[in-house]
Amino acid sequence: MKISRGTKITLLVVLLLVIDQVIKILVKTHMTLGQSIHVFGDWFQIYFVENNGMAFGMQFGATVGKLLLSLFRVALVVLIFLYIRKLLKRPSTPMGVLVGLSAILCGALGNIIDSLFYGLIFSESTVTQVAQLFPEGGGYAPFLFGKVVDMLYFPIIDTDLPAWLGGKHVIFFRPIFNFADSCITVAAFYLLIFHWRFFGKKQDAEPAPEK
Repeated sequence: MKISRGTKITLLVVLLLVIDQVIKILVKTHMTLGQSIHVFGDWFQIYFVENNGMAFGMQFGATVGKLLLSLFRVALVVLIFLYIRKLLKRPSTPMGVLVGLSAILCGALGNIIDSLFYGLIFSESTVTQVAQLFPEGGGYAPFLFGKVVDMLYFPIIDTDLPAWLGGKHVIFFRPIFNFADSCITVAAFYLLIFHWRFFGKKQDAEPAPEK
């Protein structure tokens, strides 16, 4: 039985989303805030942090900013979903374009889940206490105000400069991010490098139904 492109894309999104959430839940329920696990020496670490803002730990403000960001993410996911659905109706749409957009959709959706639901289903993570899933007293924040879980840290260069260069401690690539951020970033570069012609040309409507 031939699997339709729509089914393949759906399975891809589900798979990536499951990977993202499994990693986050494992980190959230097994690590204290700020705890670090060295995977390959010092240059690859699982370093548990949380943020209220955008990708790679960037901040966006307090209560109002957090609410606006959460709503923006929801709107963005809806728009990407509708765009993918539109492209699926066009047989000429390259599969690579659909995969790239689906990875971006998954990344945005993965962080939305954190923002919408993590505050409701987890107790607060601290530097001394691991969070509990579905705590008796309720979660640490209301709907839309959960924190995004980040854990991937690649301090490729982490050293002290010699005295004649100032002796400062230097860390190359400080951001700590998650699997969802990676999906967005890798997919964006992939589309930019390999499929920029598709987005640069006028897309003619092809209403042929998908089989």
